[in-house]
Amino acid sequence: MGGQTKGKCKYCGKEYTKSYMIRHLAGCKERMAGIAAEKGTKRCGYYELAITGKYDKAYWLIIEISENATLKDLDSFLRDIWLECCGHLSAFEIYGTSYEIAPDSDSFWGKPAKSMNYKLKSVLQKGMVINYEYDFGSTTELVINVQEYRESYWKKDNLVILSRNNPPEILCDECNEKPAVVVCTQCIYEGTGFLCDDCKETHECGEDIQLMVCNSPRMGVCGYEGSVLYPDQFVPDKEK
Repeated sequence: MGGQTKGKCKYCGKEYTKSYMIRHLAGCKERMAGIAAEKGTKRCGYYELAITGKYDKAYWLIIEISENATLKDLDSFLRDIWLECCGHLSAFEIYGTSYEIAPDSDSFWGKPAKSMNYKLKSVLQKGMVINYEYDFGSTTELVINVQEYRESYWKKDNLVILSRNNPPEILCDECNEKPAVVVCTQCIYEGTGFLCDDCKETHECGEDIQLMVCNSPRMGVCGYEGSVLYPDQFVPDKEK
């Protein structure tokens, strides 16, 4: 898709691009008021992560996640919101070490991979840039930036979405008038194939290889047709 997209702040509902949203979240009045009101008996650290499609930066997430969550917890979230279609393998690459969902202990091909059972506090530091892959065949690659780390009181929710890109507006490639609802998995590799309700029925490749348009960098790949847990449009607290 390419190009910048905007998303809404969880706390105040204002819309910004990803880079500006990161700056906004650092001083959002509604968010700061919520942080000031946090209380409890146990302390916990939280990482702020900015997650982007490696080759399509129109898709992005900004989340806050507990330091006691594991890489496997983060992997599960990414699968749930952006990726899961056929139970493919996945891996994080952190400073030359691979943390895989199903690691192979065989060192024939080099340094053996580790499992994803590591807590984030043991592998993450502010300023890190991490690579992530889902599906080692038709691979979807993500880049994860560790933006911030803060200490606060323990919260029940391990992970909170702070912002997410709004669904990109995609017009039908054939009529160039109506919004696309499906994508042809053959034509997408030629940079086309987005089809509206009318044009999908007459598209030359047939309807059997069409997938639903969805708000994900994995759109049009393998059998992926969107999340069953998260709506494409992120809804701020004020709009719920």
